[in-house]
Amino acid sequence: MSPVNKRAEKARQTRARMLRAAGELFVERGYGATPLQDIADRAGVAVQTIYFTFRNKRNLLKEVVDTAIAGDDEPVATMDRPWFRDALEAETAEAHLRAHVAGTRQVLQRVAEIVEVLRVAAATDPEVVDLWPKGENPRYTIQAATAKSLVAKPGARPGLSATEAADILFALLSPELYLLLVRDREWTPERWERWARETLHSQLIL
Repeated sequence: MSPVNKRAEKARQTRARMLRAAGELFVERGYGATPLQDIADRAGVAVQTIYFTFRNKRNLLKEVVDTAIAGDDEPVATMDRPWFRDALEAETAEAHLRAHVAGTRQVLQRVAEIVEVLRVAAATDPEVVDLWPKGENPRYTIQAATAKSLVAKPGARPGLSATEAADILFALLSPELYLLLVRDREWTPERWERWARETLHSQLIL
């Protein structure tokens, strides 16, 4: 590996450590109660490194959320991710639903707790909301694309509209409901996936 590549890889690893430390502390203590110095200490970097990389705490939170949703720091939208594209290509509504719920579980395992942190942070710091573009909820956009594809496939419940299917997916695959069952009621993620799949099957599949 060339010196340039070594430096780039070291920077990538440092950035990942800072994001991981920030995510852990935001969940443990809350956004408002977590100083950047504590994040720097846990990540093993100088606090100036956080400022240099992310500029401020709000941007750091945004990067934590975006990375949690994606699973990495690659600039690839959810609907362009392999798991989502593979689900869309399923030949039947039932196969599509199974793949979509499985993929959504992986996302929610990473993101549900930090989404709760974001909700609380936005309530106390309105500028946090401005970090994301205004418009339709991105999570609803994903479920709407899923619904449009699913209702057109063999096995979808007759008469089911894409709008109704999107609303059902949006509600049952929410981070809030995931946390209620997995964190508060101590379900395993596997149990949640099975329940979500079976519940959605009764609503969406013939």
